[in-house]
Amino acid sequence: MRKGLIVSCQALENEPLHSSFIMGRMAVAAEMAGAVGIRANTVEDILEIKKMVNLPIIGIIKKDYDNMISYITPTIKELEALIATNIDVIALDATINADLELLKSLKIKYPNQKFMADISTVEEGLRAEELGFDYIGTTLVGYTEQSKGLNNFEVLKELIKKSKKPIIAEGNFDTPEKSRIAMEMGAYSVVVGGAITRPQLIAKKFTDEINKAQF
Repeated sequence: MRKGLIVSCQALENEPLHSSFIMGRMAVAAEMAGAVGIRANTVEDILEIKKMVNLPIIGIIKKDYDNMISYITPTIKELEALIATNIDVIALDATINADLELLKSLKIKYPNQKFMADISTVEEGLRAEELGFDYIGTTLVGYTEQSKGLNNFEVLKELIKKSKKPIIAEGNFDTPEKSRIAMEMGAYSVVVGGAITRPQLIAKKFTDEINKAQF
């Protein structure tokens, strides 16, 4: 993957743009804008996006299981489904909530596959480096119990300083200015999702602000 903007093209079942066709068109728009990669959820969306753009894809499968906190490619079932798509990079939850044995087995079973660790703390990022992950992303900073109150820029800064792996800024780098700052700090790439591809969230920023007006 080249350095630059990675656009996360995802829409869950309860969202208005939930459609592999629409995510494929979102990926086309991202490519036209100069994005260097796409992050996508589900096999169906990945296969559609692969047909539409010539960009590397970070693939995930979000799946909730009872008695399991992890939901980003949490088990071998989701992992093998992604492997079958011939995906460029597979991202997994690599926090302390994840299945450690699964994480340890990745590079042993799939030595030629590239993997990205979605982490929430500096310690988790450094552990992911030891486990052999190719990329480390700040995806889950603030979304886990152990990372509540942490600043995503501070976690990014520490990982860039302490890790030799490419660090990907992801998670609330939701303005062009924040994305630029992350790159200037030394991030390898920046993943932006909802601020680009979730129109219901984009529109709500406008309605919330307009509703503050006296009219």
